[in-house]
Amino acid sequence: MPEKPANHVKDAFCISTMEFKLYNLINSYRQRYDLPPIPLSKSLCFVASTHVKDLYYHHPDKGSCNAHSWSNQGNWRPFCYPKDETKYNSVWDKPRELTPYKGKGIEIVYYENDAVVIDSIIALWKSMDYFNSFLTNTGKWQGKKWNAIGIGIHENYACAWFGEMPDPDGEPVICGQEPPKTVTPPKEEPVGKNEPENKVIKKSLQEQTTKENPAGPELTTPAPVQGKEHFYIIVKGVAPEKELHQVLNDIRAKGYSTSRLIESNGKQRVSIMEFADRTKADSAIRQLRKYWPEAWILKQ
Repeated sequence: MPEKPANHVKDAFCISTMEFKLYNLINSYRQRYDLPPIPLSKSLCFVASTHVKDLYYHHPDKGSCNAHSWSNQGNWRPFCYPKDETKYNSVWDKPRELTPYKGKGIEIVYYENDAVVIDSIIALWKSMDYFNSFLTNTGKWQGKKWNAIGIGIHENYACAWFGEMPDPDGEPVICGQEPPKTVTPPKEEPVGKNEPENKVIKKSLQEQTTKENPAGPELTTPAPVQGKEHFYIIVKGVAPEKELHQVLNDIRAKGYSTSRLIESNGKQRVSIMEFADRTKADSAIRQLRKYWPEAWILKQ
């Protein structure tokens, strides 16, 4: 069960190797854009750990309350987000309520039907504009500087908390290990500074069988792979060709560079993402349906 905090973080608190791996993946991704690593925060990790356990055990994210909500089952103020949010009462004040951290913290959340997979978390956060803006300080967060980050993973929930203030409590230890030294994340292949950040989607997670055609959308009939299935997330079904091309161009303009037209049984459709693994496709479509409610998976 979740620990009940009392405005301090116990000395015995530690983060898992899985949480530390996700932290390093985030900084590795930031390094591609010449962004500095975000210092790992003991306080924000504690908040993140407490919240994912509250979500898993007590499910405050029901009805009009989303995944940023907190239950009434712990030593904290319950909060239904966004219903309870006011000018003077914010869910983003949870770090200062639960820990010595005095700044606000902003959270992104991830959910799976089964136990989370690290690669799926980072792939989805990188591929969605809303989440990606936190990772790369773009959009609403352009010009902000993250001086603290906390990671929490429990069963099928994961979250990251971002803060502008440094954490006076410093970094947490990794469970079962000595206090970690600052880790320099592995350097990924650099990306041009002027290239929009949300156009970078890791190829190893999204099977790309074609390259974008700069002259316009291309129509591709996927070549079947013997004994293997492929899963396409469709956001626009059968429609006049001109309309399909317009939808595709609009999606690409938002940064989904792997989107394309595919043909199946003589019908053309717009695919925004594609996977060789059904679990990853299911995970992605749950998030995509926030923006494309009628998205569905085509299996071939």
